[in-house]
Amino acid sequence: MELLLLKDIEKLGKEGEILNVADGYARNYLIPKKLAIPATKGATDIQRSLQRKKVVRAQAELDASRELAARIESLSCTISAKVGEEEKLFGSVTASDVADALRKEGIELDKKKILLDTPIKALGIYSVKVRLHPEVEATLKLWVVKE
Repeated sequence: MELLLLKDIEKLGKEGEILNVADGYARNYLIPKKLAIPATKGATDIQRSLQRKKVVRAQAELDASRELAARIESLSCTISAKVGEEEKLFGSVTASDVADALRKEGIELDKKKILLDTPIKALGIYSVKVRLHPEVEATLKLWVVKE
């Protein structure tokens, strides 16, 4: 049965795609849960509408990511940590700590978007990469000072 997907479904397809699935899967799962509709002539109009909305949504996400990147680039975060001899940290500064510092500045960000090759284990000034979108990456200036 040919269907038009109304939402992204993992391992099946993306929103707006027309694809062929088993009749039972379509009748018993996809259509009742409003995840898909039968692919008719009217469905092609819906498909065009969904694709236009998808393009607009993607552009809005990209613009929002660029604005957030500019805001992050202008920031300079400070993290204070306990240090021992030779100015080495007792623990380390991780992506989670950087996310907490950004949260204090008013920026909610998932720690998975903060790209640290290795945890920071010494005092100093660091440039931390933050991937906000597949096309947008920002650099945060991070100061690690002693407590």
